[in-house]
Amino acid sequence: MTMMQWFLFFLLVQVIHFLGTWKLYKKAGRQAWEAIVPVYNAIVLMQIIGRPKWWTILLFIPIVNLIMFPVIWVETARSFGKNSTTDTLLVIVTLGFYLYYLNYAAPVTYKTERSLVAKSAFGEWVSSILFAVVAATIVHTYVMQPFTIPTGSLERTLLIGDFLFVSKFHYGARTPMTTVSFPMVHDTIPGLGIKSYLDRPHLPYFRLPGFQDIERSDIVVFSWPVDTVNRFYGLDDGKYYHKPIDKKSNYVKRAVGLPGDSLKVVDGKVYVNNSPLELPGRAQLQYGYQGTAKGGGFNAKNLYDQYKISNLKFYNSTQFATQAITAENAERFRNHPNVASLEKLIAGTDQKDPSIFPKGNASLGNRDQIASVYIPKKGTTTPISVENLPLYKRLIEVYEGEEMGEVREISVEGNQVLLNGDPLSEYTFKQDYYWMMGDNRHNSEDSRFWGFVPENHIVGKPVFIWFSWDSNGTGIMEKIRWERLFTTVGGDGKPVSYFIYFIIALVAYFVISKVIKIRKAKS
Repeated sequence: MTMMQWFLFFLLVQVIHFLGTWKLYKKAGRQAWEAIVPVYNAIVLMQIIGRPKWWTILLFIPIVNLIMFPVIWVETARSFGKNSTTDTLLVIVTLGFYLYYLNYAAPVTYKTERSLVAKSAFGEWVSSILFAVVAATIVHTYVMQPFTIPTGSLERTLLIGDFLFVSKFHYGARTPMTTVSFPMVHDTIPGLGIKSYLDRPHLPYFRLPGFQDIERSDIVVFSWPVDTVNRFYGLDDGKYYHKPIDKKSNYVKRAVGLPGDSLKVVDGKVYVNNSPLELPGRAQLQYGYQGTAKGGGFNAKNLYDQYKISNLKFYNSTQFATQAITAENAERFRNHPNVASLEKLIAGTDQKDPSIFPKGNASLGNRDQIASVYIPKKGTTTPISVENLPLYKRLIEVYEGEEMGEVREISVEGNQVLLNGDPLSEYTFKQDYYWMMGDNRHNSEDSRFWGFVPENHIVGKPVFIWFSWDSNGTGIMEKIRWERLFTTVGGDGKPVSYFIYFIIALVAYFVISKVIKIRKAKS
């Protein structure tokens, strides 16, 4: 929906509210016109039902308002003496239109001294649950979101099984675009396997101000721009499923290229603006290696404990390969008594991989050799030709067209590129773009395969590891990575765990609370 459509929808809601409540406003001692003035009518209604004025803000927060509207309907009915379970059900089932019956037909009177305390333990429990969900939804959407590392694309820097807190406020929280969605879940309702949202209506993209920009080499969580490939559901037909931006699958990678940068990959190393990419001290790049054993195999536990190798595979009796190992561990592994040779797997410049962005004959190279590519920056203008169209076609049609509420179609006639039938020789980008890559260079599906990440797909910044689970451990105590509990994601040097300080603070809190309760009891 466009901004104009939303404005008209907003006015329609005000009219519906006025027609269903103006007499109730009068019975509560207010003026009928107060029921029609946008925003002000909600503030007055909060006074009528005896609830704080700041509740009005909750009515304008997407997803949260879906919870708040039924609450307000029920509270309005109860303010006019309709407290029974039947009344509550009628208000909810009729989507609030039961208030029309109270407004025009029912002999109701306003209860000026209505108790706001739930009349039963069940009612109190429901109220507590509702507002816990409201509070959690606000925190989840605008402040901090939990995230789990599901794949090894950033392995050794972030590990599979790390549980993170992702800050929404560092880069600025992205307001929801999906207006009707099941709270506290992403795109699927757990246990039911059905999508958790409606595609329409949706809000335009908007981001609240942040207090920092994405810096080169930051680890970033973002919505996967090419939607969800159905092979993640056990299929592999290469099709994509369209999803709203805020319901696309979340990915975590490192922002190696920023808007306006020129980036290339040479022999597996990233160069930005012709200079080698600088990485923070905690970054641990991994590559695939192949080698030859002197004879026999390896002890799997020893490989993982000593060299952090978890995926070594033999192709015959002596030749093996591993997808992911750091240079430091590779050097140590070369000295293993059973290793005859070990070489890094780097594809040559003569190898062109059609799966590399922008696919097919237009491929920029292979996973280790990416030709120089310009990363679009908001406000910059780039010439558009038949030759470079594959790089920017999806950006212009989808990221800056369809997902911005415009219908766009690019076609080619001879040597002329057309946008909706009109010649297109240059294009000015409407938003910033980023190039994201995993630290596990040979086990990461990233921008090398699907291209640029639009600014409106940025979710947040991982800041804290609160728990870490190692599936390779042999017991519960060994599966917990104690040294990673309560560690920060960014920074240089070895991560420091603040878990013991958390335990001390928690114990101190309970001790102090107990002492205060004892003193109050004595007094």
